[in-house]
Amino acid sequence: MEYLKANTSELLEEAITVRFEVFVNEQKVPADLERDEYDDTPESCHHFVVKDNGKAVAAGRWKEYEPGVAKMQRIAVLLPYRGHGIGKKLIEVMEQDAKASGYSAAFLGAQCTAEGFYQKLGYSTVSDEPFLDANIPHVNMRKPL
Repeated sequence: MEYLKANTSELLEEAITVRFEVFVNEQKVPADLERDEYDDTPESCHHFVVKDNGKAVAAGRWKEYEPGVAKMQRIAVLLPYRGHGIGKKLIEVMEQDAKASGYSAAFLGAQCTAEGFYQKLGYSTVSDEPFLDANIPHVNMRKPL
């Protein structure tokens, strides 16, 4: 597996293709909610893509949430590749990148079905109760880096 910073338009499009498959096709998130201004160029955000023998199989991005806090977003792993540690390693790579950029904490809005996954990675739930994002229940989580 290759864990790459998506610093070219080609790698960014591969990352977005993975996200589209997971969020739009699988989870039925409206396509117009999946892409935003942070997807316009590789420089708009810190995008990552995971490739298996040249095929994009996972993606994620982070951006500044507030000074010193990186917001992890759009973490997606294609269905056949789940359960093999790819998502865990992707989060670790993104956290390392944020830490190297001077950030001391990570924040994310996790789908409630993934809350346990993020807890195992050291995240703590900071929401009082779940909220809907794209009609999917989420909780806010935070972790020191």
